[in-house]
Parts: sequence; C-alpha cells; structure tokens
Amino acid sequence: MATLDGFRNKDFLDQITILNDIAGSKNPAHLPALMDLFANPTGDTGVDYMVIGALNAVLGASESAVIDGLGSQSPEFRTLCIRAAGEYAFAGAARPLSAMAARESDPDLLVEILAALAKIRPADGSAVFRSFLRHSDPMIAAMAMEMAGVYADSLSAAVLMETVSAAATDDKYETCEITTWKAIDALAAIGTPEAIAFLVRFVHHKNPTARRIITDALVRLGEAVLPHLEPAYAAASKDDRILACNITGFIGLRKGADALVRAFDARCFADPNTRYAAFEALGRIGTLKGLVCLVDGLAENDELILMAVVIGLERHAAPGVLKTIAERITDGNENGPRIAKAIIASRALRLFQELYPLPGVGQVLMDALRESHDQSILDAFAERLDHMGTAIARADAESLPQAKAATHRALAADDSKSMLALYRNILTDMGFEPLLAANGQEACNFVENGEMADVVITDMNMPIMDGVELVGKLRGSLGYEDVPILMVTTESENSQRAVAIKAGVTDFITKPFKPADLRETLARLLASKA
Repeated sequence: MATLDGFRNKDFLDQITILNDIAGSKNPAHLPALMDLFANPTGDTGVDYMVIGALNAVLGASESAVIDGLGSQSPEFRTLCIRAAGEYAFAGAARPLSAMAARESDPDLLVEILAALAKIRPADGSAVFRSFLRHSDPMIAAMAMEMAGVYADSLSAAVLMETVSAAATDDKYETCEITTWKAIDALAAIGTPEAIAFLVRFVHHKNPTARRIITDALVRLGEAVLPHLEPAYAAASKDDRILACNITGFIGLRKGADALVRAFDARCFADPNTRYAAFEALGRIGTLKGLVCLVDGLAENDELILMAVVIGLERHAAPGVLKTIAERITDGNENGPRIAKAIIASRALRLFQELYPLPGVGQVLMDALRESHDQSILDAFAERLDHMGTAIARADAESLPQAKAATHRALAADDSKSMLALYRNILTDMGFEPLLAANGQEACNFVENGEMADVVITDMNMPIMDGVELVGKLRGSLGYEDVPILMVTTESENSQRAVAIKAGVTDFITKPFKPADLRETLARLLASKA
C-alpha cells in the first residue's frame, strides 16, 4: 500500500508516525508491505520492534490472515501468527493449532501453540491438553494440567492424582514441582467427589508446600469438602485430624461445626493437639452447639487450649455464656486464675469488659493483668478500663505496672491466633519484644521493612507462605543469615525435618510442648548465638 512506499528511506520520526497510524487503522491492505518489512528488517531495533507491533495489530483485524499465516514457511512469521491467534482468541485457528501441537517436537514452539489454545479455549480442547499431561518438559505438562482444571476434565484426574502421589515419595518430596502445584489446583477445579476425597487423603502431603496448596484448595471448595473431612476426625494420623479441623474452621460453615461437635461427642479429640485444633475451629465458626462445646473447654488446664477456647468465646459469647465464664473464674477451682490469665494473654477485651463488673471476677482478672510483662497488653486493658468510666475501673487502670524494656526481639509466625498469643505471653515474660505474623508472607514483610530479630519462631504449616519457604527467604535476607530459627512441628513431621534443615532451620520443637520447653529452647539458642 502507498503509505509504506519508500519507507526505508524516510527519517525515524516519519517511520514511527506511519507505523503508529497503521497500527491504529488495522487495515489488512498493509499486510504485504508489513510482512516484507518483518522478513527484511530495517536494522533499527526501535523501528523493527514497531513493525512487529503494527503487523500484530493488523493481524488482529484479519482472522483469515492469521490462519493462513499458521502455514507460513517462515518460522518467525508463523510464531507471530500463533501468538496473534491466542491474543485475539480466533476460534477458527483452534483446529490448525491443535494439529500443529500434535506433531510439534520443539518444546519452545509447543509452549507457544498450547498457550494460544489456552486463550482460545475451543470446546474440544480438553483432549488436546490431556495428551500432554505426561510430557517430559515440566512447563508443558504444567500447562496441560492447568487447562485440565479450566476444562474440569475428569478424564485427566487419574494422571493428576498420580502426579500428586508421586511427589510424596521418599525420593521426590523435598521439592514441590510446578506440576504438583498445578495438579492439585486442577483436581480442586474438577471437584468431583473422587477428586475431593483424594485431596483430603493427601491433606498431610509429605511436602510442606504441597500441603499448603492442598489446604488452600480445599478451603476454596468449601461446603463440598465437609462430608469428606468428617471421617478424618477419627483418622489414625493425628496430623490428618488436626489439618481436617483447621480446614473446617477456615471454611466456616455451620455444617462443619456440627461435625466437629459430633467428633467431640465420639471422643475423637483425646490428644491435646487435636483438641486444640478442634476448639480453634469451633471458635472460628460460632454456632450454638459449638459455643456449648467451647464452654466445656473452660475445664481444660492446658494453657494453649484455654487460649483457643477464650478466643472463640471472645468472638461469639452471649450473655448466658458470660455468666458461665464468670462462675468458672470465681468457683474457687484452680482453673479460675488460668481462665483469667488466658483472657489477658489473648487480649480478649470484650470478654474482659463484660466480666470485670461482675462480683468477684474483676479482682481475679486484675491479678492476672498485673502479672503481664507485655506493655502493649497493659496499655490496651488500661485504655479499656478508662473507657468503662467508673472510679474503680480508673483506679485499677492507674494501678497497673510498667513492663520492663525489652532486651531482645523475636519474630514469630503462625496462622493460629491463640498460638501467637501464647508466643507473645512467653516472649514478653522472657524480655523479648515480639513481632507477630499470621503467615510466612507477613513475617517476610517485617524483614523487608527493615525489622531485625534476635531469634525467629515459625510453624511448618501456614497458609499463603509455609514455614519452609519462609526460612529459605530469611536465609537470603541481609542480617538473617545466622539468626537462630526455631521451627515448630508435629511428631509425624519429623520425617520432613531434612527439608527444613536444608532451608536453614537451626532447631526444632515438637508439639505438644510446655511453655517451659519453649523458654528453655529459646534461651539455649540465644546463648549459642552469643
């Protein structure tokens, strides 16, 4: 077309203006001249780059030209047409692209073809992607698995399950490959009862990252997962029971709470760790039956379990429940002061405000509050006492001590609010200023903002970013190369300690542990650092 006549002899600004005009017009009449410029570049990188942009824009207005270009003898132009077919989702290009995929041996070009088909999403595309699920190139196999999920292709489920299972074997579990991740997400997208049951069966996958991905996928699936979780409450594996409780809590539906209560009645949660997880899950959901179960939990003497119970009651307690809590605090039983301490350590300000005016309760709560070494907790409760507006409350606020200045800093990451409350309580007692994070990413945010810590405590299993990934990132962060890192695991996770050690973990502490055990371990780590 005349617009491009003498193009090579024009100055740079004229060339740019012409190409911009062509890209805006998208007139197919410019194709021959643009293809000539594409095949025989001008040598000016900027101009040649804009030729490609103009050619792509014109191809976007001509599906037939793109389809013809898929058969071009020029590999470069053919690739450009493959990309245009995907970018503009030309349905007519699906059949020739599928045929190209079946015979293509170059993995780089095959990725281009499959990426284009993924954007077009032809109705019969699931069969094309299914044929690449076992491809030797992990990126191609991962793309095929992702599309199996997009198509909800149940015929791909067997290969996806095989991929997830293989990743849990002794020779492969140390790394979560992209194919494992994509296979898990695809199975969740397929969402058949068989696929869900499989994911629940692997809820404690041997690889921590795969375990997190499975947990996140099951939470997204929601109600459909609950019937498959309930049998896990009676599973032989303690970790399966704990993770089933966690997922139920995060799903947050009444049906899940009812199943947890049934499991309590069936005595499925005799172990302290599973009982803690079950109480925490009930606290997230907040049903009437769940509240009754939480009130029963006030009889627990384990500090962490009591915190989980108190945090659940803080969220959902009704007037009748408050009366029962008051009775438990003042009945002369040794658990009364423990409950009061859990209310303070958990920063349960609402419970405190409701219970403080009741006869005999305020004094027990104030005794527990005065024992705190956490200035932020002392300040929070002092403010709440002032807000109550009575002379007694103001006098109690003024009577609170000042905590000693922290001598060390600790970074603690755990997705459990009650676990973080326990860490805060222990750390402040030991003279630490605590930095608390609900997952590995939040912990990384502290580090990226320049916060330094003398010691790090992290759970292995967390959403968004698990403990192993967090440790790897910390070890690559300036100033954290030699900071002691303590990882909290369960007994069955001991077999996966090798992965954590390779990431850079200094030491481990196994749940369930007593607060004294954590204090002793932290003191030893600090002494070894000195």
